[in-house]
Amino acid sequence: MSETSFIIVVGLDYSDHSDAALTRGFELAAREPRAEVHVVSVQPPLELARPSLPKSVLLDVEVATAKLQRYVAAAWADFSRASQGRGIQSPSRVVSHVRFAQPANGIVQLASDLNADLIVVGTHGRQGLTRFLLGSVSEQVLHLAACPVLVMRPKSAITEDPVLESPCAHCREERERSAGELWCEEHRTKRGQSHTHGFL
Repeated sequence: MSETSFIIVVGLDYSDHSDAALTRGFELAAREPRAEVHVVSVQPPLELARPSLPKSVLLDVEVATAKLQRYVAAAWADFSRASQGRGIQSPSRVVSHVRFAQPANGIVQLASDLNADLIVVGTHGRQGLTRFLLGSVSEQVLHLAACPVLVMRPKSAITEDPVLESPCAHCREERERSAGELWCEEHRTKRGQSHTHGFL
């Protein structure tokens, strides 16, 4: 591995959210002259301590690896087609990895093994009780990782936090209509109570 390589690790669980993370990984790699994208799918742990693995387990490993390689190849082909004419450069390498561990641990361990520069993961955007009950792989990755982590959270994610307001449609219209105004008439005063802004 070249010392000048920029290593991006992308966690993939075959969901729309991790697809967005994979696309973002490709986009970021296209900006780096010597980028490598390492895509990891973390499967439930296997009992690897036994001296020999049954053929059924070995087959599962082979099937999981082949599935991931096909999926990543198709995603790269789709990204390349969508990027035609934009001068997008290919990563120096795109590598698929299958690991058997807890999801966050598997992602972070691969990043550590590769001395990665960045981890990209998706999140379902769960909040409140749902997040407490189900946990969050992305949150665990943020806690464990020794390198920067980019979490791709869907803009449409529903929040259960009563403090966070939804974006104001009138403010958005005002931003689109005017050259420099950020807020609608109602929120110019409201935002001024706890927020200031200035232009360079």
